Amino acid sequence: MYRILDRVNTPKDIRNLNADELKELCAEVRSYMVDCCSRNPGHLASSLGAVELIVGLHYIYDTPADKIVFDVGHQAYAHKILTGRKELFKQNRTRDGISGFPKMEESPYDAFGVGHSSTSVSAALGLAEAAKMRGSEERTVAFIGDGALTGGMAFEGLNNAGSSAADLLIILNDNNQSIDRNIGALHNHLLRITTNPAYNRFKGKIWERMGDRRLRAFLQRWIRSFKSWIVKGSGGDLFEALGFRYFGPIDGNDMDQVLETLRKLKGLKGPRILHCITTKGKGYAPAEADPTVWHAPGRFNPETGERIRSAHKADRYQDVFGEVLCELAEADSRVVGITPAMATGCGMNLLAERMPSRFFDVGIEEEHAVTFSAGLAAGGLRPFCNIYSSFAQRAYDQIIHDVALQHLPVAFCFDRAGVVGEDGPTHHGAFDLAAYRSIPGMVIAAPSDETELKNLMYTALHQDSPMIIRYPRGTGEGRNWREAGWEILPAGRATRLVDGERIAVLALGPAAHRAAEAAEAFKEAYGFTPAVYDVRYLKPLDGEMLEEVAARFKSVLTVEDGALMGGLYGAVAEYLSSKGSGIRLASAGIPDKFIAQDTQAAERAECNLDRDGILHLLHNLVEKD
Repeated sequence: MYRILDRVNTPKDIRNLNADELKELCAEVRSYMVDCCSRNPGHLASSLGAVELIVGLHYIYDTPADKIVFDVGHQAYAHKILTGRKELFKQNRTRDGISGFPKMEESPYDAFGVGHSSTSVSAALGLAEAAKMRGSEERTVAFIGDGALTGGMAFEGLNNAGSSAADLLIILNDNNQSIDRNIGALHNHLLRITTNPAYNRFKGKIWERMGDRRLRAFLQRWIRSFKSWIVKGSGGDLFEALGFRYFGPIDGNDMDQVLETLRKLKGLKGPRILHCITTKGKGYAPAEADPTVWHAPGRFNPETGERIRSAHKADRYQDVFGEVLCELAEADSRVVGITPAMATGCGMNLLAERMPSRFFDVGIEEEHAVTFSAGLAAGGLRPFCNIYSSFAQRAYDQIIHDVALQHLPVAFCFDRAGVVGEDGPTHHGAFDLAAYRSIPGMVIAAPSDETELKNLMYTALHQDSPMIIRYPRGTGEGRNWREAGWEILPAGRATRLVDGERIAVLALGPAAHRAAEAAEAFKEAYGFTPAVYDVRYLKPLDGEMLEEVAARFKSVLTVEDGALMGGLYGAVAEYLSSKGSGIRLASAGIPDKFIAQDTQAAERAECNLDRDGILHLLHNLVEKD
């Protein structure tokens, strides 16, 4: 089917191709990527734009001995296809296939596992320093996009790397701007000079023999000023100020230019940056036209570009959040929304469209998003800071130090809580319940449906303390939340969904409804019904509910879409232990392991969070009575 790609199984095969065949390979990789992703969805547009750079790196560098560290991994599909995983890519992001992100245990070509943003420079610097200490000649490349470069950790890594003598090349894949036509010829001329081997050997010898640091500093400033004068706005000033040698920008989709530049830079030493301009969605017209939508488009017709949309039986939680936030903002001028580059994914794009002055997208900067929200709250506003649950882990200190310690009324809305499906363990929101339960003064809630999400957001607006509202990826229960009235849900107040006997099920979040379904099925089999409580608040827990449970029931089953260690199960176990209760306790939730990528339904079944899993645990409890 593919003239070149069918002959390429590893980077060694790439190195046997000529220049024209490399270009044909790039086109075939794109075609293969589009075909696979049309049937098995993934992160498409970013990977389409990075093909030439990835082919060039594997052609010039001796991978896997030389290391390539990707950032996030959204742009790494060509890397996976060309490193022995071509057939497996057809099952990308499935249980029996490969991860959607680079993963060390999956391939020796994956030098470092990724999934969250802005880690590549730090990890690559560590690999480069380790190679130097081992006396190895291996080379290290960090591959980072301009979006990931907004993250504070990327700048921490740059600051450290620039002051080191590490043999590190950073590829800055910039797909958000084009090369300035007015300076293109001058800049290409400058690029040829600065990458010329003779020029760099001469410069290196002069540099080594120039012992006077003040003279070196003066010469650095002069060269920097000279470059800026010739090529204004190149972006090199910032990187050279950090201690890097800056090259570019080049056209990262021009195979000839990529190869020529990488070949020359490979022979240089020390920290250096190659700035590459690429087109997100390159080679597939629909993705080039709307790269945001085609970042992760779902299933689509590869011939027409028509996206195949699933019919939702209920509204998605992210859409409920977005609509409710707009309604709250319309009613209260203090309400503002903050997101770290996830406006569309979390539903805050609605606020951005309707009230742009009340919307803040701070870039991929979770730590800053939290402290910025704290500042807004200290200034008298009511911020709703929406962060994906797994990404919020990065701002743990800021949530404690800048919000909770100062008792500021920031409403944190943690989207994608619990298992998230095909993105796998880097993205599961498994740890938020356990992580934040120990923070003094923090209110933690999990709505069981869309109406509860609406009213928990309303509750957060009307309390003077920090609050976390966590909810899952995907659709709700089909509740008519738009017609429901506004209601403050008092903190620490649970509700009983099903009255019963002998066994009490304490469920947090939408799993409460699966527990009610399991209780109904259990009654048919055993003749009595377990009680089911919608706990709603992990912190504070409903003390009256716990006293009632301790007095009335012989067994308790906790259910939560989060880590069992330290979450609802831990909280209930602590309470029962403090009371000296002999109640038998069981649990459903995420066990002490990382859950592999799969569909959300399969992942929930693995953790006993579906109806059948809860029913099975109820069966075990009654058998032990």
